[in-house]
Amino acid sequence: MSFWKRFARNRGAVFGLVLLLAVIIIALIAPMIYPRGPWPMVQRPFLAPYAVDGLPLGTDTLGRNVAAGLVYGAQVSLLVGLISTVMALLIGVPLGAVAGFYGGWLDEGAMRFTEFFQTIPNFALAIVLVAILEPSLTSITLSIAIVSWPPVARLVRAEVMSVSKREYVDAARLAGLSNLRILVGQVLPNTVSPIIVMASLMVATAILLESSLSFLGLGDPNIMSWGYQIGAARTVIRSAWWLSFFPGLAIVLTVLALNLIGEGLNDALNPHLSRKGRT
Repeated sequence: MSFWKRFARNRGAVFGLVLLLAVIIIALIAPMIYPRGPWPMVQRPFLAPYAVDGLPLGTDTLGRNVAAGLVYGAQVSLLVGLISTVMALLIGVPLGAVAGFYGGWLDEGAMRFTEFFQTIPNFALAIVLVAILEPSLTSITLSIAIVSWPPVARLVRAEVMSVSKREYVDAARLAGLSNLRILVGQVLPNTVSPIIVMASLMVATAILLESSLSFLGLGDPNIMSWGYQIGAARTVIRSAWWLSFFPGLAIVLTVLALNLIGEGLNDALNPHLSRKGRT
């Protein structure tokens, strides 16, 4: 059975994929839907949804279009989630691979270095890093990547240690291949499945972290994001519920979609493990 057939058997994963594609399309066509951007004042503040034609989600505390902020915020959330995850993988995968394959003092040093980062709560470390680097989209992305790579390194280390004990790796050694060629050509390709699944979940976590930082006022002040919208509306949540509700709903649906996709990827890439888990 092909990958797509196994993936499609999980209806939740298909729903998540459709939902995520919808968010991506909305983010891509945001400049065509609202060419003026999310910042201009379009009406008086605190207009309820559909109170005025052309403002389906109403206006915020400064009279800005909430719907425009929502679609432009999708760009920021997806961009931060994707780039920070790629950066975390670029740090965690090589470190975990070297530690798991070579062992010895390299393994000990890499794992102690990893544990140092894991002793500090991710969110607290991200706040400190953003505060030191000054709030901007670059500093937020870099901070999220720095707090996200340790689980990747530990996962890759464990997978590499397991794969390195298999017969075809011993055969590659007997054939005279160098350690680097064995690691890159034989070992790492067989650890891709769990890394892909973890990466999908890391994007969701990165979106939550970015939203939390923006909610606390540590986001880029020049960029509209879902966390910024919720943070700006927290003082008027009783009188203008829609200002927090719609960005919060967007975060929930996007994170849910990514988690459902992660579950579907796990079922598709590891069909035997998923079948055992259900029986």
